[in-house]
Amino acid sequence: MNGTMPDTTTSSQDDKKLSSTAPQFVQGMGLFSATAIVMGSMIGSGIFIVSAEMSRGLGSPALLIAAWLVTALMTIIGALSYGELAAMMPKAGGQYVYLREALGPLWGFLYGWTLFLVIQTGTIAAVGVAFGKFLGVFFPSVSGSNWIWFIGHVPPWHVGPMVLGNMDIGLNTANLAAIVVITLLTLLNTMGVKMGSAVQNVFTSAKVFALAAVVLVGLVAKNSVAIAANFGAGWHNFWTGAGWGTLHAVQVGVGGPTVYVGLLTMVAAVQVGSLFSSDSWNNVTFTAGEIRDPKRNIPLSLVIGTGVVLLLYVLCNFVYLSVLPMAGDSAATTIVGRGIQYASEDRVATAVMEQAFAGYGAKLMAAVILISTFGCLNGLLMAGARVYYAMSRDGLFFESVGRLSERSKTPVNSLWVQWAWTCLLCLSGSYGQLLDYVIFAVLVFYILTITGLFVLRRTRPEAVRPYRAFGYPVLPGLYIVMALWICAVLLRYKPQYTWPGLMIVLLGIPVYLVWTRMASAEQESEQF
Repeated sequence: MNGTMPDTTTSSQDDKKLSSTAPQFVQGMGLFSATAIVMGSMIGSGIFIVSAEMSRGLGSPALLIAAWLVTALMTIIGALSYGELAAMMPKAGGQYVYLREALGPLWGFLYGWTLFLVIQTGTIAAVGVAFGKFLGVFFPSVSGSNWIWFIGHVPPWHVGPMVLGNMDIGLNTANLAAIVVITLLTLLNTMGVKMGSAVQNVFTSAKVFALAAVVLVGLVAKNSVAIAANFGAGWHNFWTGAGWGTLHAVQVGVGGPTVYVGLLTMVAAVQVGSLFSSDSWNNVTFTAGEIRDPKRNIPLSLVIGTGVVLLLYVLCNFVYLSVLPMAGDSAATTIVGRGIQYASEDRVATAVMEQAFAGYGAKLMAAVILISTFGCLNGLLMAGARVYYAMSRDGLFFESVGRLSERSKTPVNSLWVQWAWTCLLCLSGSYGQLLDYVIFAVLVFYILTITGLFVLRRTRPEAVRPYRAFGYPVLPGLYIVMALWICAVLLRYKPQYTWPGLMIVLLGIPVYLVWTRMASAEQESEQF
């Protein structure tokens, strides 16, 4: 690549493989649908849960809000940066394509490999099982402990600071519910992009209104005990524990020593929860081939979608602080006594609603989460399949995955391959551990992709850029610095979240070499 290269938004491999007779994607989604994918993929169940663990680590209301603001800043900068890449290369596959074009096919493959193996499918499995668990609020027989076919328990395997294994394998009513809903949504998405986007539009609208309703609860259900504990006179208590000289306890790895770290290190260490809850905003780029006027609508959807969701997330945390004290006692028998830190099963939002609407608050919250997870699953399923399709077009995945249905113009085979692996993860019980490893791998690929923005500015200066990243080069550079700091902190203090994810990414290198060698051998045999 050099500065004199022509501006091509489709790779030469794509040009060779696509023919005038092959089915083409239908550009059936506008700005609203694109924004619905951004918001719908972001809002799952994390926002309703992760603040409990974050609070246990931070111990300060101000730092809890600061951690979410850091996540908001990074996500919005990421969205602004991706907007330029999306407008420049509006193709199915999104981030996979950006990495391929900027850094080379190996990096694109490693992203697609990790996305299929862990990031997308692991998230779909986890969100699906969360759907099943919250369905159990209304139907008690749906439970992770109600086994239909219990195969066995994989014992824990201690590897340095990590614990692998320690999971139950088999079919229970919770993961059965997950498999059923994943199957239903996969089937709906095979019927065409308009069907998939219609489902996404309805459920994203519903859950955004539901999340806004949770925020409104904070205006009518303020708890004087919580406000006094978390804010105090003149917000004095709000800033408790947030001084630059305050030290915070962190356990290194699983069962490792406890060390004391400063404010910036502690805020970075808890980003696993808030970043995971805010992730998947990039999924809209995967569907670029089916969005009308993608050079305009994708950048706009990224900014609007991430902005609205992150505002709601920050407000939700203020609601938690206005209804429940942050500090709590795990042995307490009341909702207020347990506080945010020790909300039952970390379900902070459920505790807030139960405190506000005693007797039926838990069911109200369960209904909100069911709507949220259903819409999230649809967005993740729809978007992920487009990446494996793009990989296949490049000869880096099963050939059948790179075909569109003649009838629906959707990557049906890709959807079903994704479905099969996701269902296997549901049955294996491994999705929980996979999610622990996801955020580090995700951050690494975000860093690489935004680095690609700098690379493409240098190697393709004449390329048409309908939108240029706001604040370039300062804001994209700031993102890289912040993400590198978080990665360094996680490597040092949370190795159980980092090394397994890094190993999964690196395992893709020999797979890539084997796949490309097979593809080359096949091309040579065709020539003869």
